[in-house]
Amino acid sequence: MVESEGELQAAAVLTPPLSLEGGLAAELRPANLAQRVLSLFRNVSPGSDLSHFQLPATFNLPKSQLQMYGEGVYCAGEDLLGRCARGKDSLERLTAVVAWSISTTRPPIFGFAPYNPVLGETHHVSRGALNVLLEQVSHRPPVSALHATDAAGDVRLVWCQSPVPRFHGASIEAAVRGRREVRLLRHAERYEVDCPNLLIRLLPSPSVEWAGDVRVVCADSGLEAELSYCRTRSFLGFGGDARCVRGRVFRSAAREETIYEVDGFWDRTVSLKDVATGEVSVLYDAQRAIGNLTTPAVQDHKGVAPSESAVVWGEISDALLKKDWEKAQQAKRRVEDEARKLAKERNDKGEVWTPKHFSLSQNKNGEWECWPLEDSVPPAPIVVPSS
Repeated sequence: MVESEGELQAAAVLTPPLSLEGGLAAELRPANLAQRVLSLFRNVSPGSDLSHFQLPATFNLPKSQLQMYGEGVYCAGEDLLGRCARGKDSLERLTAVVAWSISTTRPPIFGFAPYNPVLGETHHVSRGALNVLLEQVSHRPPVSALHATDAAGDVRLVWCQSPVPRFHGASIEAAVRGRREVRLLRHAERYEVDCPNLLIRLLPSPSVEWAGDVRVVCADSGLEAELSYCRTRSFLGFGGDARCVRGRVFRSAAREETIYEVDGFWDRTVSLKDVATGEVSVLYDAQRAIGNLTTPAVQDHKGVAPSESAVVWGEISDALLKKDWEKAQQAKRRVEDEARKLAKERNDKGEVWTPKHFSLSQNKNGEWECWPLEDSVPPAPIVVPSS
């Protein structure tokens, strides 16, 4: 536990969010990365679950998966969540939620992965009036919960996510199970939003991309959208652009009747075409949304919890940034060994760990469900400075 403000400030290490440029990962990229990644899976059988696969620290981004989830919400160049709440009608709000969901898709970096959060790890950050709190509510299987509210009481987010990465020989596919819920409280609307899968191709050419189908559903308005993250076709079927997103907006009661067509690239622009009039507008502009993102900073050192991601992994992140691979690996081992020690002590005593900020349960289909214990999230000691 950190004793003084100066020590806490040194321990809480916050790094730039992944944006279109991906500068942080580029700085950390070692030589012969593709060959090194392939060597990691030499003894892994196809079909294996990689949820608890131990990566050497040299393959880690200097941030936790909790921080990555949080950055998708609080790191944005424009207020897309506010745009959802300000929509003048249910159709405009639905398309705004679609745009916001696209903004949570950040450029993945081949060969790098965030730290696997330890049980009880938290991440608490504010951006303007938006307050975001995350907690790792389960370790086996890994389940992360997120709660976000704004001071005006317009928006509430509740996520419960469990990544399931599997090795398929020539590729790794990480499906993100669980539910992402957006509530627009003044309009009494609740939206359920899926997440695309992360596809890591090892052979024949190493690459990483978002893939799969996403649904945005609002039962309250009877509107929904279907999106497909896919690769564009190219000459003879080779190459193509992996950052394409296409889909449509329609009424649930009349699924065959498309209201809007969605088409574009999530790292550039995505357009919205009104099928009835033929009018085309820009639904999402990636440069404005995720092109130049600001790094969070500690504002209240005494308010930072020992369980905060930036503290738990601070020593490892600091070593990675300094390219001190040996120190990073040793520090990472200490964090993981301590987590295992605490788990063994609980098991020996017959204790069941319970989350601090969320309730956790499984529904009849075996899916994990999380719900925040408080109605709103308080302001955080870590903030995203206004740009």
